[in-house]
Amino acid sequence: MGTSCVTLPDGIPTPCFVVDLSLLRKNLAVLSSVRRKTGVKILLAQKAFSMFSVYGLLSGTLDGTCASSPHEARLGREEFGKEVTAFAAAYSEKDLRELLACCDRIIFNSFSQWKRFRAVTREASGVKFGLRCNPEHSEGDVAIYDPCAPNSRLGIRRADFEGESLEGITGLHVHNLCEKNSDAFARTLAVFEEKFADLIPRMEWINLGGGHHITRPDYDIDLLCRLLNGFRKRWGTPEIFLEPGEAVALNAGYLVATVLDVVHNGMDIAILDTSAEAHMPDVLEMPYRPNIAGAGLPGEKAHTCRLAGHSCLAGDVIGDYSFEEKLDYGSRVVFLDMAHYTMVKTNTFNGLKLPSIATWDPETGEFRLIREFGYSDFKSRLS
Repeated sequence: MGTSCVTLPDGIPTPCFVVDLSLLRKNLAVLSSVRRKTGVKILLAQKAFSMFSVYGLLSGTLDGTCASSPHEARLGREEFGKEVTAFAAAYSEKDLRELLACCDRIIFNSFSQWKRFRAVTREASGVKFGLRCNPEHSEGDVAIYDPCAPNSRLGIRRADFEGESLEGITGLHVHNLCEKNSDAFARTLAVFEEKFADLIPRMEWINLGGGHHITRPDYDIDLLCRLLNGFRKRWGTPEIFLEPGEAVALNAGYLVATVLDVVHNGMDIAILDTSAEAHMPDVLEMPYRPNIAGAGLPGEKAHTCRLAGHSCLAGDVIGDYSFEEKLDYGSRVVFLDMAHYTMVKTNTFNGLKLPSIATWDPETGEFRLIREFGYSDFKSRLS
């Protein structure tokens, strides 16, 4: 279901991602309360939200960033200016050396990688190293987002720690959640503690991953805090980390689009100046149906219409919606919850122009167009 309670300035150039700073601050207040009640450190998972123009705002609450590549790590170091943790399924020596220059912690996905680069890690000063655990406990609803699915490439199973040296390892990382409430975390934590009970006391830090939907309205924050405080009491781990990405920017952004044409083929089909394929690929990959301000389910309101992108992909379809007023050329459509996993995933398929990026602060009335994209952004990615 959509909502009509979205007020944005007129004249926004479309397509455009607009991040509402007041909603971002609201999320940060929730995360700040978790930090205060538990003493955990919270890192921004840049894979979900890398809008570095608001890092100054985020860094006032969060403890740093986590990265999955040298580029993300460098962005976190240069623009966020606090702790940087890196994890990747595998590193090349070149990438690892770049990470060593800008990370505080680096997490390895296998003992083979850790042993292969042991000599390289010894050259680094002040960097701590950890291993990712696979608790072999699934909480994911969508297979491609389940790190503990059968035959997963992510994390080390408990049995595979046998006979391996932990010399040089100071932390463990566990992550298997995606858009989950704290009950899923409770089950995961119980399995992790049972399977890795002999290793946890040997660690200086534990990273309990992302996928915690902490800023969702129905999220059980009290349970999360009890779980984190209980874990610290049982194990005495000096440092505990969470690394949400989605929760930082959840429900804090919009994608504003304009109707370019309405065609009819069994139903009205509005073609927008945005694209599921190029601008919100998760719509096709997950798949999911994004909410739209003022829209309802098909048949719920007076006029039902299919919304589609303007690329040449036949399946560039966003979904079917209903509206009180019929969409026509020039109508504005506002997609909701479009801050996380959007800007980081856009592409230039068909040479489509990338959406602009802006911020809106309803508390001050300031709309700021931060970045517009053009031909050079398309050409510079090709050769």
